[in-house]
Amino acid sequence: MDVDHPGAGLLVTNVRVFDGIGDEAVPGHVRVERDRIAEVVLGAPPPRSARGTTVLDGGGGTLMPGLTDAHVHLFAVGGTMADLQLAPTGTVYYQALASARDMLMRGFTTVRDMAGDTEPLRRVLDRGLFPGPRIYPSQAAVSQTSGHGDFGAVHDTPTAFGGPQARTEQIGFTRVADGPERVLAAVREQLRKGAAQIKLMAGGGVVSEFDPLDVLQFTTAELEAAVAAAADWGTYVTAHVYTSEGVRRAVDAGVRCIEHGHLVDEDTVRHLAERGVWLSTQPFEVDDHHYASPDSAHKNREVCEGVARTFGWALRHGVRLAFGTDLVFDPTQADRQIRMLVRLGKYLSPVETLKLATSGNAELFRLSGRRDPYRAAPLGVVTPGAWADLLVVDGDPTTDLSVLAEPERNLRLIVKGGVVHKNDLD
Repeated sequence: MDVDHPGAGLLVTNVRVFDGIGDEAVPGHVRVERDRIAEVVLGAPPPRSARGTTVLDGGGGTLMPGLTDAHVHLFAVGGTMADLQLAPTGTVYYQALASARDMLMRGFTTVRDMAGDTEPLRRVLDRGLFPGPRIYPSQAAVSQTSGHGDFGAVHDTPTAFGGPQARTEQIGFTRVADGPERVLAAVREQLRKGAAQIKLMAGGGVVSEFDPLDVLQFTTAELEAAVAAAADWGTYVTAHVYTSEGVRRAVDAGVRCIEHGHLVDEDTVRHLAERGVWLSTQPFEVDDHHYASPDSAHKNREVCEGVARTFGWALRHGVRLAFGTDLVFDPTQADRQIRMLVRLGKYLSPVETLKLATSGNAELFRLSGRRDPYRAAPLGVVTPGAWADLLVVDGDPTTDLSVLAEPERNLRLIVKGGVVHKNDLD
């Protein structure tokens, strides 16, 4: 890996520029100063480079914004459930650090983390101490007792009655809270720890043992308490939920984004569009996750059966879509992150897919408002003044997404914040 420090300037010439907004890649050149894009020149000779500027010939490849993923689990994607619950605490953090590096080397320069103590990791990565993407941390996902984030033993006394915290609570992956007052405190706790947005578990889940997919989680009063606490800090709540009834309850309580939604009906999708609520959904296939529990395996198949319907209705009704992957507890499958992006080609054109995974997700991230750690500059676009998060791809992903499926071979240049993390252009 070739890592250069920002400051001297960078000029990438002889590329086709996809800016994350338009419908095609246009021949041009891009100049970077420190951590921002300074100049984008289309259809003209390259701008004059200042003294000390590093000039890279893109070889006719496609320069585009770094990719983004709106639903990752850095604490869970690099290890197993046993690691999360039984391994020393340091193991979880070191695996998260390695997972962050791997995501960056797949071309993902910004991610939204949906459960875990990732604010400290964000600070370390942003200081340039290790390679990894920008992170929008949610900190601990907040769950009710018996909800999708309750990983306590069934024989344990619930924490609401003075019982022990599960290991996932001890390491900041989840927080169990019941009743509006405890939910309010749990949300404020995550904000105190640096959450950019709040994640609630508002419905049943696949990996959790206690909750069928159809169950409703959190009362309206509990949801409204979380929304109010987040709004007081200038940010928003996103909710894990699959079913129509759960989605409607969350939306009516003020939740701004739905995670998953694979089991909703068409009227509920239309409701999301009418209310301007985001849908952060995933193009799951059954083999993306493997579960020892027959119950979880069955729930996984049920979710996957709803993928095509959900995408079709969301596109038909103009829902504000975001792209995420939600890969957990199987390190051998972590590289499916980029393959899931390519898989969006089943539902969207290549250009629509790239927009979704760059400027589209970036628009969702901006809902963090005053809690947005990267609000100083635009994300997900190649425009002057934007963060210098750039890729050069061998081939043209605006017409053929498959070139992204082999990042080791086809990602020739990876730049985050003006720092070159990979350079195979020489």
